[in-house]
Amino acid sequence: MTRPRIVQTFVSIINYWITMEKRKGLLSKIFSNTRKPQGFFGRLMVAGMNGGSHASMATWGLEKADIPQAGEILDIGCGGGANIARLLARSKEAKVIGADYSPVSVAKSSKVNDKAIAQGRCEVREADVAALPFGDGQFALVTAFETVYFWPDIEKSFSEVGRVLVDGGTFLIVNEDDGLSGNNEKWEKMIEGMHTYTPDELKTHLTIAGFKQVEIHRDKKSHWLAVTAVKC
Repeated sequence: MTRPRIVQTFVSIINYWITMEKRKGLLSKIFSNTRKPQGFFGRLMVAGMNGGSHASMATWGLEKADIPQAGEILDIGCGGGANIARLLARSKEAKVIGADYSPVSVAKSSKVNDKAIAQGRCEVREADVAALPFGDGQFALVTAFETVYFWPDIEKSFSEVGRVLVDGGTFLIVNEDDGLSGNNEKWEKMIEGMHTYTPDELKTHLTIAGFKQVEIHRDKKSHWLAVTAVKC
């Protein structure tokens, strides 16, 4: 191979590498919106959260918990608001409060559930799981769909969930990946701050945070994971 051809090949390799790095950067920017939706890509992300496999997984997960028919329910990381609507549909009189630290998610969830908000059965607030702006023992059920991946100081966050639950109240976690699919490393590299917990990891953290009766439910084919834990 002549020197010009060597240089040309080297330049082609460099250009390909630059293109791939830019693509990875763009993908990382897009998928980082699963953690905290922002801007244009964030609006696309929260819209996508409300359908497809997310909807099927959420319906499957809700079957693993008893939905209170009165009192208050909290959905942390409410995203596009579809799970708030599902909870409202399954409870006759309970008020459902959605919480998310993304203003984009709060706006979308509020729009999706505007009728229930007008009726006083729903409220959506901007909030951080590490310091929830709710009273002790306020909720009969707390749900978290595809969000604990991103919670900082997971045991402190779980303790905060326990604080706002009534004694005997249930915490329901539903994840699309059980940490055993083999895909978690790819996503964790792409999305900063993400950790895909295994069933055993979640059980350990919940127990340390003071929860009892931790039950694991898995769909082994799809690797969906639902975990229920009771505040005693």
